[in-house]
Amino acid sequence: MKKLILGIILAIFYFSVNAQTQQPLQQLQQQFVDLRFGMFVHFNIPTYMNQDWPDPEASPAIFNPTKLNCDQWAKAAKSANMSYGCLTTKHHSGFCIWDTKTTDYNVMNSPLKKDVVKEFTDAFRRNGLKVMLYYSILDTHHRIRPNAITHKDVEMIKAQLTELLTHYGEISALIIDGWDAPWSRISYDDVPFEEIYHLVKSLQPNCVMMDLNGAKYPAEGMYYTDIKTYEMGAGQRISKEHNTMPSLACLPINGSWFWKLDDPTTPVKDPAKLVNDYLIPLNKVDCNFILNVSPNRDGLIDDNALAALKQIGSMWKNDGPAPKLAPIEAPIISHNLAKNQPANSSWSDDMNIMDFANDDDFTTSWISNPTVKDAWYEVDFDKVQGFNAIAIAEQQANITNYKLEYCDSGVWKTLFDGENGNRIKVHRFNRVWGNKVRIRIAKADHQVSIAEFGVYNEQR
Repeated sequence: MKKLILGIILAIFYFSVNAQTQQPLQQLQQQFVDLRFGMFVHFNIPTYMNQDWPDPEASPAIFNPTKLNCDQWAKAAKSANMSYGCLTTKHHSGFCIWDTKTTDYNVMNSPLKKDVVKEFTDAFRRNGLKVMLYYSILDTHHRIRPNAITHKDVEMIKAQLTELLTHYGEISALIIDGWDAPWSRISYDDVPFEEIYHLVKSLQPNCVMMDLNGAKYPAEGMYYTDIKTYEMGAGQRISKEHNTMPSLACLPINGSWFWKLDDPTTPVKDPAKLVNDYLIPLNKVDCNFILNVSPNRDGLIDDNALAALKQIGSMWKNDGPAPKLAPIEAPIISHNLAKNQPANSSWSDDMNIMDFANDDDFTTSWISNPTVKDAWYEVDFDKVQGFNAIAIAEQQANITNYKLEYCDSGVWKTLFDGENGNRIKVHRFNRVWGNKVRIRIAKADHQVSIAEFGVYNEQR
């Protein structure tokens, strides 16, 4: 009878979480920006190896935080006037710090034998803080790595995310890492982004999902994320003058993300500098700042970090909602049908031919020869494709008037004919079918160039 009652309670809880009324994405983005400041918690098996990327075969026996106290973490966050926390549920070496059924490589097979994700979510909620989770796609223990992705791997990722998004109450945001980055080399096609995105939204409709590796995409475009991300420790920088997107910037309070042996005796970053050079300026440009504070091997935050957080709290507080965000396009989340397909164009500059506009590299461009008056660019699918969105990204905005067309049974049909001076030009329309797509440029401020021409068949 007790098991039956417990099952009913869990079922009610599950359906209450998943029966949330889905809020508009822009409202969720606004709420995220309004949170302003939070705590990143890198705590996992790397904590015990003095390296951020440990041996993927490290034994669970080394994970033994004998004084684990997530309430201390939460109170430390509160002392800095933070509004949320985000925990590394699984980092790149694949160790899961929750009670997962997907693998034996998890915390329940460590000396701790306690679900750290539950300890964390319960403690932060008790202290009035929002809860977010971090999850790495790259997983060197389970061989989820470049050129080795299988259907079974994708299913494990889905199963793990399902556990994380159904067993721990409302999750305000999910930060994904190790995906579509030069160092991870796992593409959004190897692990299909759109499938994962829709899974997350089906489980937690009001959870904003962000990929921590969005640096390759233009600052003005929302590609494969609900929130623009900047890993400042890796040299990524947001414009403090021109940012127009809801954003997140992260930085560790120590010298690295996970706890190191010398952290207790090495000065942390200067609290005044963190407030005046990062937190305040970032908040002014719609950017939420998440400061990483890494617990030690006992499961506690060191005294020097605790003191710095209190200092931050004495200098800064959340003054309330940020200014209303400007309207932006919904994120692009689908596979780019145009990527690496045969392309053609009007006369190009010799070193900047048509291939550079669909090579999945926003630092290269097709550049029209300056003598061409009516420049055009075309992608050939070599077969009929269905699609319902096109995105044109320029290195800098110069195309102002153009026509988008698709070829249907040998006949060119118009999708758009008009003006759009944005650097990132996103067009969504009812699904059409064709074997070619092209842009014909009628007017540009200076020499025509396109960094990426994307064509998508979005699930709607």
